[in-house]
Parts: sequence; C-alpha cells; structure tokens
Amino acid sequence: MRRRDLLAGVASVGVLGGAGAVATGGVPNGLSGESAGSRANSNEPEPIEPVTIDTIEAPGSRDGEVTLPAPDRPTFVDFFGTWCPPCAEQMPALAAAHDRIGDEVLFVSVTTEPVGDEVSEETVVDWWRENDGDWLVAADVTAELASRFPIGKYPSARAMDASGRVRWATSGTHTTEEFVDGIETALDE
Repeated sequence: MRRRDLLAGVASVGVLGGAGAVATGGVPNGLSGESAGSRANSNEPEPIEPVTIDTIEAPGSRDGEVTLPAPDRPTFVDFFGTWCPPCAEQMPALAAAHDRIGDEVLFVSVTTEPVGDEVSEETVVDWWRENDGDWLVAADVTAELASRFPIGKYPSARAMDASGRVRWATSGTHTTEEFVDGIETALDE
C-alpha cells in the first residue's frame, strides 16, 4: 500500500471518529464538562498508548524525539496544520496558555503533515516562527498519534493526565482561559 493511500485511510478514520466527538461535545466517553474522577471507573477513558514521534528544531523546540503522551506526566497536545488559518489564529492564545501553565505539563504542538516529503521541515519552521511558536513542535508524519484520537477538525487539542487518559478534548479555536481550564482538568486527576 502506498503511503499516500495509508494516510488517506487514516484521515478518513479520523473524520468518522470526529463525527462521534462532535456528537459528544468533542470529549471521549462523555466526559464533557465534568471531571473524569467523579465518574464510575467503568466510564474511565482508556489510557492512550504512547507513540514516539520526531520533533523539529524551531524556536522553543529541538531536533529529536518525543513520546506522547508522556509517561508519568500530564501532557497537552495541540494538533495543527500549516495550511490551517484557524490554527494560526489561535497561536497567541496557545502561547499565553503555555506561558501560564506550560511548566506543569508536557506542552507540544503536532502537525500531521507529511514533513520531509510533500511539506518541507523549513515550511513548518517558517510557519512556527511567523506565528511566534516557542514550545516543542513535532511531526506525526504517519498519523500514528493522531489516529488514537477522534480528531474531527483542525485545530484540535487533547489534555491527558499522568496515566495517559484524555481528560479534555476539543476542536476549533479557543481562548487562553479555555486552554488553561482544559489543561487543568488533566492536572487535577
């Protein structure tokens, strides 16, 4: 199977899964608006199996790898695309949220674009710089990480507790306060 066909298949699964996320308010297992800890264990979301992806050398980032969700640490992942105007629009809110709460979680922005193939790493770095990104940025070129979440549209974000369970999931643009509140749900667990 060609890589492009594989990526198209993964993307279609994400779109179909995203319809379910929209129906539940974008939060897995109906966790919308309440702490998962207050629900019965049978409704607890399953931990996300960690995936190691490449990071990109850019402002605030480094060349290397990152494992998401981070083992034994709360993790916030922002899925973005350099082609996505709303992704660029929300960068100031993400930057402010990172400044306020970034030390308490592994804070990462991830693109699922085919970096190194159809999209150059330089394109991502230029976009990152133009939009004042200053935290870890990574490329999920096989969409292995993204396939573990029901991403309906971009931008999309997930906050996971230290056990890798999603505690806040959303798509679309958000304010700094909404990001901080969402991330704090993962810290409270």
